[in-house]
Amino acid sequence: MHKHLLLFSFFTILLTQISFAMPQINGNWHIRVIDGMDVRKARAILDFDMNKSKLTGFDGCNRISATLVNFTKQAIYTPNLLSTHMACRTAVHTWTRKRLHETLKESFYIKKETKYGIEGITIKSVHHELFLKKMARNVKQN
Repeated sequence: MHKHLLLFSFFTILLTQISFAMPQINGNWHIRVIDGMDVRKARAILDFDMNKSKLTGFDGCNRISATLVNFTKQAIYTPNLLSTHMACRTAVHTWTRKRLHETLKESFYIKKETKYGIEGITIKSVHHELFLKKMARNVKQN
C-alpha cells in the first residue's frame, strides 16, 4: 500500500513539473486556422501562462481553463479542461469548440513558425493542427 502511494506521489510530482523545451508563448493567442479551415469568425482565444502552467481562454462558445502538464519532454496535455456550458451560436463556433477541446485533451506540442504569411504558433496533436497568431497588447494612449 505504501509503495503504491509513494509511486503515485512520485508520478504526480513528475507530471506536474513543467519544464517545457518549447518556445516562450505567454500571452493571448487568436486561433486562426484549424485543420486547414479558417476559423477567425469563431473568435477563439487561448491565453498561456507558462510560469503558472495555466491555460485560459474562449473556445468560440465558452470560457475555458486548464492546467498544463508535461506528457513527454516536448508534449503537453490538459487532463482537466474546464468549460462553461453556453450554447454555440453558429456551426463554425461548434466546429472550432469540438476540435479545440479534442486537441487540448490529447497530448500536443507547440512550435513557433510562419504560416499563411503570418508569424505565430502551431499546436499539433495526433488528430488536429491549430495555427494561432499572437494578439497585440492594448496600448494606452494619452
